Amino acid sequence: MATSQRSISNPFAKTAELTTPGKWLSFTKKLYVKYKLALGQVSDNAHDEALYLILFTLGIPMDSDTSVLSRKLKTSEIKSLTEVFKKRILEHIPAGYLTKEAWLGEFGFYVDERVIIPRSYFLEIIPYIDLLTGLKQTPKQMVDVCTGSGCLAILLAHAFPDAKVDGIDLSEDALDVAKINVTNHDLKKRITLYQSDVFDSVPLKTYDLILSNPPYEPSAHVDQLPKEFHHEPRMALDGGGDGLDIIRKLLVQSVPRLASHGSVLIEVGGLQEAIDKEFKHLKPIWLSTADGSNCICMFKAEHLKKIKLTSTDRKARTRKAS
Repeated sequence: MATSQRSISNPFAKTAELTTPGKWLSFTKKLYVKYKLALGQVSDNAHDEALYLILFTLGIPMDSDTSVLSRKLKTSEIKSLTEVFKKRILEHIPAGYLTKEAWLGEFGFYVDERVIIPRSYFLEIIPYIDLLTGLKQTPKQMVDVCTGSGCLAILLAHAFPDAKVDGIDLSEDALDVAKINVTNHDLKKRITLYQSDVFDSVPLKTYDLILSNPPYEPSAHVDQLPKEFHHEPRMALDGGGDGLDIIRKLLVQSVPRLASHGSVLIEVGGLQEAIDKEFKHLKPIWLSTADGSNCICMFKAEHLKKIKLTSTDRKARTRKAS
């Protein structure tokens, strides 16, 4: 009876019996359900995330065929898998923090607990961003506000090889991670990073495109997120009482910095209704995404002129004009 009880309380009591990657895959998929693991930070399904962790831990290429699932595991490999999945399943540590990497399309990024794990619908939008925004000339100056790991700034730089890109974040820790990724992608000459609360500490310049995936979750919603998301920096998620705190500031501060032909693009999660209500006069345009969430809105420079500026931002626009 005691042995049986230990097996129930410790799901990893008999991992020595899991002698192939395939057995580990079946085993861990069941634990994902039993322990109600939250998904979405790396993959949207348990099979793919568990397989990713297994292959990564064993050093097996991700594009291997299914025959690798029948490979006999060494005792040391079983021990390594046990340690990884104990952290993922019992502690709810996100997979990206266990592997120290995240992917957006073909591009890989270093990540750790100092930054939110990269995930963004901008992956779909950036390759067509010049067409979607109606730019009639190749953008030369772009900025990613709330850059975190630097992933979106890097995607912009890859998509537009002649452009200069700024990356802005309030978190010094996040910018330390962004520096690693900018270096790894050999983009130090084209990406400039700034520590700033939106544009507060950024020199005034004109951008063809202002892009942001800011903190947009209402504070009360952040409190209720699954355990996995509480491992991420709260400041990267929490957008204030209604989720719009950073977005309001970003739109106001974009006015003196946006070229007359430019656009501001913001990923806003589930705030479509709130955006349409508060910023109706700015005529937000919703961009289509493959899954129908359509959670990226675009504001054109000509409509942002309707924003009432603070005295500080009004002076900034005057300096720009002169």
